[in-house]
Amino acid sequence: MDPSPHRLSEQLLEAIEERIVTGEYPPGARLDEVNLAEVFGVSRTPIREALIRLSTIRMIEKTPRKGWAVAPVSPRRLMEMFEFMAELEALCARFAAQRATPFQLQRLNAAHEACRGVTDPDEYYRLNEVFHQALYEASGNEFLVEQTLEMQRRARPYRRLQLRAPTRIGESFAEHREIVEAILSRDADLAGQKLREHVMLQGERFSSLVRSVEKLLAPATKRRA
Repeated sequence: MDPSPHRLSEQLLEAIEERIVTGEYPPGARLDEVNLAEVFGVSRTPIREALIRLSTIRMIEKTPRKGWAVAPVSPRRLMEMFEFMAELEALCARFAAQRATPFQLQRLNAAHEACRGVTDPDEYYRLNEVFHQALYEASGNEFLVEQTLEMQRRARPYRRLQLRAPTRIGESFAEHREIVEAILSRDADLAGQKLREHVMLQGERFSSLVRSVEKLLAPATKRRA
């Protein structure tokens, strides 16, 4: 790993986050600093820094006498998270339609096209993040970009999980196309509407995500029984 302390902490954060997202560290699982230091071959200091940062985005929590553990999430919490994320991103889309430069529009469209034909959920999610970040930056509002990126990181495990549902990748790509077309045509209201619909969880999409989270939670529940 990169010896730079800040970069090392960032790499560890991403590695632990990856294991949470994929269910290797399910909700309720204990995260022991000593054990993690051995797993990643580093000292406890950068591990502790990564865990503190994960706690600030509420992916993990500190419990009395048990230390760090992966935070559970309720269906209500999931819905509230996606409602808020949908409004933030809708505002980004509205501003992008009004303010984006030709270069930013070109970059947004290129990020969209890079997702075409991708079928692997993890690879699609990585490219999906590039697309959304290009959209945020096209808003021309740095404070909004900062807040949206922070919220994106908090919602990341669950946005990633929903891509594992059948047909979701194809639907997501089609929704991206509608968002890009609205922004390119400078239709702020339509861009905001399409982005909000893209992020917001409704009906079967929400039920599917809840089932996925419950599957991740099941092993931890059995261990505690």
